[in-house]
Amino acid sequence: MTPPSRTRLLVAGVGNIFLADDAFGPEVIRALQTRPLPAEVRVRDFGIRGLDLAYELLDGYDTAVLVDAAPRGHRPGTVSLIEADLPDGTAAGAGPPEAHGMDPATVLALAAHLADGPLPRVLVLACEPQERPRGDEDIMPGLSAPVREAVERAVEALHAMVPALLADPAATPRLGRPEESAPPPTAALPHLAAGAAEDR
Repeated sequence: MTPPSRTRLLVAGVGNIFLADDAFGPEVIRALQTRPLPAEVRVRDFGIRGLDLAYELLDGYDTAVLVDAAPRGHRPGTVSLIEADLPDGTAAGAGPPEAHGMDPATVLALAAHLADGPLPRVLVLACEPQERPRGDEDIMPGLSAPVREAVERAVEALHAMVPALLADPAATPRLGRPEESAPPPTAALPHLAAGAAEDR
């Protein structure tokens, strides 16, 4: 008898390290180097390589957790867990999405366009940014204080979430210590649904 297949889990940092709080995802992945997740979890910083991440999502994972900065109208540094409303990639006449964007909605649309079958379940561990480049500011390195403090909370959240997801890829992990009680807006992330969102 063939043993049951093991859960495959991806934790992916996304964001631009030169654009202020957009570096949240890469910083969380860097912090995990000193507090590693279980060896069976694939942990990788994708930076702004949206095409690489889209292809990685096609590699047979049960669940993917994207770690990213996302403006959702909360206090800066608030960490939220959002379940993605996955596109099906079958829009009539739709060409391939632009491959150079790194926002989760674009990456998921590209992965859906490339996929032969369903995508894995996708969760987004998002942080409300405080500092984002505006206008002619091309480079703005360094996280704001509230987002830097949120990096460790995100690491703690991942260490709590991952065992639950490895045991049951359909589980709804809890972040604990909710800070927001109002339903979060989703307009900034067009392909993300708030049904499984929790904030801390």
